[in-house]
Amino acid sequence: MIVDRMGKLDYAKMISSSHRNGRIRVRRFRAFGACSAAILSLCCSPGLDSPAMAKPKAAAHRAEQPVHHTRTPFIAIDVPSGRVIEQRDATRTWYPASITKLMTVYVALQAVRQGRLAMDTPLVVSARAASMKPSKMGFAPGSQITLDNALKMLMVKSANDMAVTIAEGVSGSVEAFADEMNEAASSLGMRESHFVNPNGLPDPNHVSSARDMAVLGRALLLRFPEHADLFNIGAMKLGEQVIPTHNGMLGRYPGADGMKTGYTCPAGFNLVASATREGRKVIVVVLGDPSARKRTARAANVFDHAFASGQFGDPAIDLPSQAGPPPDMRGEICVRRSKAAQLEAESEETGGTVQTTEGSAPQPSNGEIIAALPRPAYKPIEVFVGPAPDYTGPVAGPRPANTPIGVIAYAPPEKAAAVLPLRADPAALPMRRGKAAKHHAEAKSHPKHSVADNEKAAKAQKKPSAAAKGKAAKK
Repeated sequence: MIVDRMGKLDYAKMISSSHRNGRIRVRRFRAFGACSAAILSLCCSPGLDSPAMAKPKAAAHRAEQPVHHTRTPFIAIDVPSGRVIEQRDATRTWYPASITKLMTVYVALQAVRQGRLAMDTPLVVSARAASMKPSKMGFAPGSQITLDNALKMLMVKSANDMAVTIAEGVSGSVEAFADEMNEAASSLGMRESHFVNPNGLPDPNHVSSARDMAVLGRALLLRFPEHADLFNIGAMKLGEQVIPTHNGMLGRYPGADGMKTGYTCPAGFNLVASATREGRKVIVVVLGDPSARKRTARAANVFDHAFASGQFGDPAIDLPSQAGPPPDMRGEICVRRSKAAQLEAESEETGGTVQTTEGSAPQPSNGEIIAALPRPAYKPIEVFVGPAPDYTGPVAGPRPANTPIGVIAYAPPEKAAAVLPLRADPAALPMRRGKAAKHHAEAKSHPKHSVADNEKAAKAQKKPSAAAKGKAAKK
């Protein structure tokens, strides 16, 4: 191979050398030239520091999956009136991801108001809850968490295991809790929403919309004002561990006071946020952003427009629904993420590299400035594991449908096995074959006969009768 001082292939010298040797091999040269050109193009591509970093297969894979920038929904509503200030595609069906947990909080607080349980009722972490994917607290099956602490962990850590623990504690099972979620959604007028789990982990039948989530956020603030602080927690402390919120608006945007973030590959980065300025309270919902920072920036810009506007439109509840399935944002959000980065992002730990939208404006918007601010310092609230001191009431855990809390005591699988050991069914047949099995079955069907009686009956069957002996003698 002939290479010049700049590290480039000198095709002219290669051809001259081949002529001198009298061995021009056109086919081999063309193949070599094409291969060399491919290697050169990879080595000189932006973002590759050296030939060792070139990955032709990965580049081809990216080329096969071009990034399309889907039109993403948003809405801003006035909380007191419920009227729309600004919106785009707000009734388009979308995967909600972890903003689902706002409905989990709504159903749980509704159960407390109905007297079915209390904020200090201990909830049992089941094996099903412990098996959830991150983000999670990671408590062992059988652990007990008060409803109050579980809700705080749900809002701050976005813990999927706590969502299932709350669902099973309130309704007995995830399925029964999902039924209550859908009943609540219907009563609130959330027409695009259908829930199948309490945490928002991906499911094709688990959907909502920006309008529905704004309606839900408003209902939480107006119907349960005494619990509004659940959505404004900057950090929590469990033992010596301090866990900050995922909500980039808190402590950055002036007046921000809630509510919940969400992220999965099919959904993108979602946010339901609330803010208060000069006596006005506004809820903003943004869905499908490509990163946590861009989610925060877009929400801040929508808030700026909403607070600057004095015009209200129709009630959010009256917006017409849009037909069609939700888009799958996986190709736009996760196509350039490794499996490890996807897992990290799905736990909403968004410190990894994420795809950014090209062609951003040279002058940053106020939202981009807000999103780029360093993480604020929060004073954490303390949470703990176990029942509250001196608590003597019932413990809530998985149980049959329509069973009140405390009627059936929940026990972890290990303890349940010790209390109720397996026993053989008296009617079960033995694992024997042939006549022995048949004889054993007949013996079990006549329990009044003793073993001795059975033996006498067997000998009598083998002993020939007198008539049989006479016939044998005549023969």
